[in-house]
Amino acid sequence: MSGSSTQVDQETKSEAQAVVCAAAGAGPLLERDYSAAIEGASCTPEQIGAMLRERFEEFAPSETAVFRREGDPKAPLGVGDEMEIRIALRGRCKVRVVHVDARSLTLRTLKGHPEAGRITFGAGRDPEGRPTFRILSRTRASGLLNYLGYLFLGKQLQSRCWIRFIDRVALACGGKVAGRIRVRTRKVVDEAADRAESEGEPGHDTPTFVCGGGG
Repeated sequence: MSGSSTQVDQETKSEAQAVVCAAAGAGPLLERDYSAAIEGASCTPEQIGAMLRERFEEFAPSETAVFRREGDPKAPLGVGDEMEIRIALRGRCKVRVVHVDARSLTLRTLKGHPEAGRITFGAGRDPEGRPTFRILSRTRASGLLNYLGYLFLGKQLQSRCWIRFIDRVALACGGKVAGRIRVRTRKVVDEAADRAESEGEPGHDTPTFVCGGGG
């Protein structure tokens, strides 16, 4: 009996931790893009990338979302690491780090998250040489009720979260956002990385954008 119980526990744990790709969600696939140049800062894109890995939880405003990494809280985030999120008015869910490079960090949603898909946080430079920071998600709601919740209230809370996140990154760099944070939402069509039918499929761990010199 104990062996059967252990197997059930392992299957339940595996199911709970399953990645949910955007193609498995409900409603339109939305690309949400938040970006800004940072003025008065000397941080390089690589230094911003290091801050993301080491201090990610500090940048999300607690009134909208609280992130908590599992494992060693002092270790930089790496591929395979998971974070629990307490989302305002929604409860707890998890994301997994699926891509890391010197300038960016990409997360995928796990089963139980109100969204299905992935999001990339990354730094670059604008044509004037200023550091830039961008957050680009490609997600669907993970179910019809979650989609309705997003339409009525979720999109406002989400925008507030990522706008404050960028503001805090700029402050951590010793600067401030130049002008206003640019926000754009548009419907897009599925790409290979949005489907991710199998772990070995090319593009499964692809960022939503690549951080180049122009940011």
